[in-house]
Parts: sequence; C-alpha cells; structure tokens
Amino acid sequence: MSAEFEIGPVRVGGGRLFLVAGPCVIESEAHVRTMADAIQRITSDLKLPYIFKASYDKANRTSVKSFRGPGLVEGTAILRRLGEARGLPVLT
Repeated sequence: MSAEFEIGPVRVGGGRLFLVAGPCVIESEAHVRTMADAIQRITSDLKLPYIFKASYDKANRTSVKSFRGPGLVEGTAILRRLGEARGLPVLT
C-alpha cells in the first residue's frame, strides 16, 4: 500500500516536502490572486511543490455576523479561475 498520491501535478507523501498555503477564507478574487502569486514565487525559487488552499465559506467565526466568504458558487468559481490562470492545484 502506497502512502503517496497526487493533487493535480503535485505528488505528495513518500517523505517529499510540499506546501499547502493560502488565506483562511477568500476575501476577494484580487486578494487570492495576490497571495497565490507571492507564495508561488517563493515556492518556485525554493523548488518546493505548492498547492493553493482557501475556504469559500468559513462558518466557524466568533460572531454569526462575521464575514464568512463569498459562498459556494462564487467561491468555487474564483478558485477554478485561479487554478487555471496560475497552473496551481487548488484545495478547499
């Protein structure tokens, strides 16, 4: 049984280091693009595989009136566009 698998083009497991990073919740499309670009530059320089991760609905907030994200439809559309435009595997 292998403990390795792929997330997009990134092979994980088997002792290889990789990074899963991004904002806790999508604030806006511009925000996730800015963060993804910055993290992708750093991981590229380090030759470290990178998987972008952000939530479209963060329900575990301190207040029920807190911003939770753009929601399922808009949030997944933002993440799809980001992944396609930047060639990044994306998790949510």
